[in-house]
Amino acid sequence: MAVLPEGMSQERFTWLEKWVSQPEDIIRTPGSESNVKEIYDACAELARDPANDILNQFNEFGNYIVHRTITGPALAHIFKSLNTDNTLQARAFVAASGSAGTMAAGDHLKSELGADICAVEALECPTLLYNGYGEHNIQGIGDKHIPFIHNALNTDYVIAISEAGPDCLNLLFNSEIGREYLVNRKAIPETLINSLEHLGLSSIANILAAIKYARYQKLGPDDVVLTVATDSAAMYVTERQLAMKKYFGNRFDDMAAAETFGHHVLGTATDHTLELDRYGKERIFNLGYYTWVEQQGVSLEDFDRRRDQKFWDGLVDYVPVWDELTSAFNSATGVD
Repeated sequence: MAVLPEGMSQERFTWLEKWVSQPEDIIRTPGSESNVKEIYDACAELARDPANDILNQFNEFGNYIVHRTITGPALAHIFKSLNTDNTLQARAFVAASGSAGTMAAGDHLKSELGADICAVEALECPTLLYNGYGEHNIQGIGDKHIPFIHNALNTDYVIAISEAGPDCLNLLFNSEIGREYLVNRKAIPETLINSLEHLGLSSIANILAAIKYARYQKLGPDDVVLTVATDSAAMYVTERQLAMKKYFGNRFDDMAAAETFGHHVLGTATDHTLELDRYGKERIFNLGYYTWVEQQGVSLEDFDRRRDQKFWDGLVDYVPVWDELTSAFNSATGVD
């Protein structure tokens, strides 16, 4: 079964329909991307049936562990493969907050490469940045609460991106007019243009936030900002139609393409970028109390133990245990 907001893209529901046994196994909760509380309420209802096992990506430490031990080293490997002459410096890892699983890769990159960790969120719902709230369309990043597996006290920056950027660039990157503009007017190689289909809304938000960080720090050609393409444009075909109507009056021409690139790429500034001091990190950590202790029933002791970085480092100790259990299971079932 899957539980997600009813306002998500049609392509996401079409994809899910291939995995469930019957349509009612997809539970659509009220609201859009930032309505996470409604998901928790639906899961609590499902949990009353002992036959259901709830896997909540926002508080499942397996989500954190996998990204710290797999995604993080994979990104470090990519950086090292580029840094053949040892002149590059890994400055930051940038990723949308979401469930905070992917952000765990930053804990590895900070430990191994000394990279800053930058959390990205929607300007329309700036929970980390301003204790704010609201609705937005950067699907795949969530909001209105602090995930339990977010290592808030190890986060260095919070960067907000308006939903207009990913919405409009999704149209620019995946329309014939937009791609012709990028090739003919900006001289961007077609091989790079063809790879833009791998960037969905949250992926574009990550890239825009990486640009913000680079400009905030006044980085140079030897500085590297690492980020990830967490979803693809294939999940947002219908969203391009909605963006066409919302931002361009159903007419996306050469002028609109130029304005989109100029405003959302060249014009990306350092506004809504917060460099966190100790007080800022504590504020974000403490904000999670209201979701996890008051609403979700986590004990105060379990909530507070996450303040200690040794807690997060200790989670990695589970990996060899899980590997042994996985191997034993595979042997018992004849998989390996």
